[in-house]
Amino acid sequence: MSNTSVSTTDHQQPVVVIGAGPVGLAAAAHLVEHGAEPLVLEAGQSAAAAVREWAHVRLFSPWAEVTDPAAEKLLASTGWVRPDGTTYPTGGDWVERYLQPLADVLGDQVRYGVTVTGVARAGRDRIVDSGREEQPFTVHIETADGGEERITARAVIDASGTWSVPGPMGANGIPALGEKSASDRITYRVPDLKDPAVRARYAGKRTAVVGSGASAFTALALLADLAGEEADTHAVWILRRGIGDATYGGGEADQLPARGALGLRAKAAVEQGHASAVTGFRTEAVERDGDRLVLVAEDGRRLDAVDEVVVLTGFRPDLSFLSELRLGLDERLQAPTALAPLIDPNVHSCGTVYPHGVKELSHPEQGVYLAGMKSYGRAPTFLAMTGYEQVRSITAALAGDHEAAERVELTLPETGVCGGAGLFDEPDAARSGEGGGCCAAPATLQIGIGAPAASGGC
Repeated sequence: MSNTSVSTTDHQQPVVVIGAGPVGLAAAAHLVEHGAEPLVLEAGQSAAAAVREWAHVRLFSPWAEVTDPAAEKLLASTGWVRPDGTTYPTGGDWVERYLQPLADVLGDQVRYGVTVTGVARAGRDRIVDSGREEQPFTVHIETADGGEERITARAVIDASGTWSVPGPMGANGIPALGEKSASDRITYRVPDLKDPAVRARYAGKRTAVVGSGASAFTALALLADLAGEEADTHAVWILRRGIGDATYGGGEADQLPARGALGLRAKAAVEQGHASAVTGFRTEAVERDGDRLVLVAEDGRRLDAVDEVVVLTGFRPDLSFLSELRLGLDERLQAPTALAPLIDPNVHSCGTVYPHGVKELSHPEQGVYLAGMKSYGRAPTFLAMTGYEQVRSITAALAGDHEAAERVELTLPETGVCGGAGLFDEPDAARSGEGGGCCAAPATLQIGIGAPAASGGC
């Protein structure tokens, strides 16, 4: 039988932060700086559980762009010194040299092994208007041992990210027929080919890579490296649109050079014959052919059988535990309505995503915010420093410093990736590179000996 308890505070209630990843921990650091009490709730057993899943990955951004100023101040009291700002950390470096130390400084203000199952106004479901704004939030959690608790909070910052909900193979956003039953041959993460067991799964095999962002570039580059060492290793790149100048990202024009270089490596994989591209292919079904899989398109095309499939079609937010809150979300991106037009890959041009804060992240339900990757909904191209600016603004607003909340303290690089994702059905538009849009998946980077795997965006 599970234990049930109710946790409340009579006076200063905490600001609950969901997720102890880079942005969630930064939010806590800013709250501490403002004299507020944060309580970070993390489902994993340690800080940055999602980042640990791609610990071997090297980020697109250098150390100078992946640490938060308020967090650095907290860490400085322990003698911490930021690593060389011009070097690129791996996910493992980020965790070990910054994120876990930051969580350790926060101490009991971070709770591990707790899953948020619901957030609501105390005593009010989403229908009730009366006295709504005067009520605190109740955050319902489940602990690792099956216990349940309710935590009272004066505000909630959801920085839980999107890592746990990858997009499916089906071109309409729903799993393709047979996709679930073929799960033993499908992965939704870039495989870590440094792991001997994982390497054996792909060595000498034919692997389909579904996706057109930087995560797909990473997988193609990794498989190309493997093909150079293991005979009969080949990748089949499945694209929903045609190949054009914009297909491989910004290249040398990308202000994040590591990301641009990754696209060029993917291009080389195709040109050198380690990967073959199948264009205009919108997957409708997955069929078994013995131990292999056959992908079938909406137009009836059937590909030669493959041994494995790597699906890298982006991520989406889990909004289920926020269902009793009145959120204002864009109907397409599932991002805050004021933010969505700035990040919509269907319409915006490279470099048009400007720094934003509490104004763009507010909802009809006052006091609740989606931050970090979660705030972008299904949109790509998120950077860690964007999240740091978001929580700087949000926490300033919660502290009553509205001037600081509205002030912009960040300059972002242009994405260098054009040819909006909304053009995948128009091969001619894709070839011309017209139409704008920043469509690189949030991912990783450094190009050198062995490409890194894709991350949750940095």
